[in-house]
Amino acid sequence: MTDNLTVPPDYRLTLTEIVEAVNKARYDSFKAVNTHLVSLYYIIGKTITQKQQNSLWGDGVVEKLAKDLQAEFTGVRGFSARNIWHMKKFYEKYTGSPKLQTLSAEITWSANVLIMEHCTTEAECEFYLRQHIQNVWSVRTLEKKLKLNEYQNVLNNQTNFSQVLRPGDTETAILAIKDNYNLDFLELTEKHKERQLEDGIVNNIIKFLNEMGGLFAFLGRQVKIELNEKEYFIDLLFYHRVLKCLIVVELKTIEFEPEHVGKMQFYLTMADEQLRKEDEKPSIGIIICRYKDRTLVEYTLRDISRPIGVATYTYSELPSALAKYLPSDAEFDTNFGI
Repeated sequence: MTDNLTVPPDYRLTLTEIVEAVNKARYDSFKAVNTHLVSLYYIIGKTITQKQQNSLWGDGVVEKLAKDLQAEFTGVRGFSARNIWHMKKFYEKYTGSPKLQTLSAEITWSANVLIMEHCTTEAECEFYLRQHIQNVWSVRTLEKKLKLNEYQNVLNNQTNFSQVLRPGDTETAILAIKDNYNLDFLELTEKHKERQLEDGIVNNIIKFLNEMGGLFAFLGRQVKIELNEKEYFIDLLFYHRVLKCLIVVELKTIEFEPEHVGKMQFYLTMADEQLRKEDEKPSIGIIICRYKDRTLVEYTLRDISRPIGVATYTYSELPSALAKYLPSDAEFDTNFGI
């Protein structure tokens, strides 16, 4: 019946607006339900904790409670004994921290369970909660980041940010730079060259952006800057959406050397002069090299006025065609009795 209908000129725009409104309403609804669910589990966890402290509620009573709740709410997931114990731990872990309680309400229960099972300190919990929210990680991505100990990777990073950046930007900048980048997805050989490394990153840019943390936008490779009729080229150029500044990345397939910092300072100066927009903050540099002597990096960055971080990268030399035949961690544990 609508085959011969004359569509008004503004129909497509109106359809797009309605679709966006529906999607936003669905997201807001999901977010509200999730917040209420996490709050409910916190209350249940509080109740169990108090009952065990003040009365004769042993583990067996909690097991019975789980069965009775499942009978009362047939078909409703979430009331297994294991999950109720998670609720108790959730309450005990976050009860003294309103900040963590607020953040935990913004992510799914599955993500909350992963974080509280893995993290041992409040600072570590806060890191993963904030990163999960800011980067819109999936639960699978979060699990991978936890297994790779992302927090410790960032905690160990080497930068001079605390000395040269404004206090409001320091923490965000520090959390944006890792100590080591996992480039297994590049399938590099031991004798790879810088151009091969760069080509691999650009050809897998989505994976590399995920490895960087999700708040970076890729602007280009071999970005040209000029001085006195001579041309220079920045390996990779990014933009950080929260810091609102350019990120200059230099790739090195050799061990870190102090002269790498001198070159980076030049690139940062020229990037600010020729590439930075008026409303953007001063550029930040990241030198990603194959190896580094941590003491040498520390001394090299000590009196540098430009914000620079020095990281390393690791990679797997086993081609994916062979790697797929290796047993998974779970299979290995089962077969070898670990």
